[in-house]
Amino acid sequence: MSLSEEAQERLADIVERQPTKNAELQAAWGMDSGSAVHSYLEAELSEHYYRNDNSLICATPEAEALVTGEELEGPRAVDTDAFGAAILDVLPEPEEEPQSVVATLQDLRETGEDPPVGEVRSALHTLADRGAVERVRTTVPTFRLALPRADLEVRE
Repeated sequence: MSLSEEAQERLADIVERQPTKNAELQAAWGMDSGSAVHSYLEAELSEHYYRNDNSLICATPEAEALVTGEELEGPRAVDTDAFGAAILDVLPEPEEEPQSVVATLQDLRETGEDPPVGEVRSALHTLADRGAVERVRTTVPTFRLALPRADLEVRE
């Protein structure tokens, strides 16, 4: 998806200010409300941002690379909780076959964890938004690491 010039500028604002709040972007972009910011983000930049654990707006690693012109290489820091780190530990490497949410749940159970399937699904999507996990579209969504385990720096 190609971004308009305005969307590129606003994405650069997010990269510069991250983590940020709707109110900060509202002031920077001259919008009437935080709701207007949210609507814009969802309509124009939905693939380029996520909300962190504190609901603050952050750019995806791909969005940062788009803004800075730098390629995504080497270790990538991923902020997550202990549960997200446990999921990263059981997912297949990038070159391996991806696995479903249920397969991930079963692997977690083998480590002693027993979370609800909804929490696993949610955590996988969050990790995908943060660039640590690749979402592979098949009949059912499947997941694997987006880069080699050695290139992930997990910060809990």
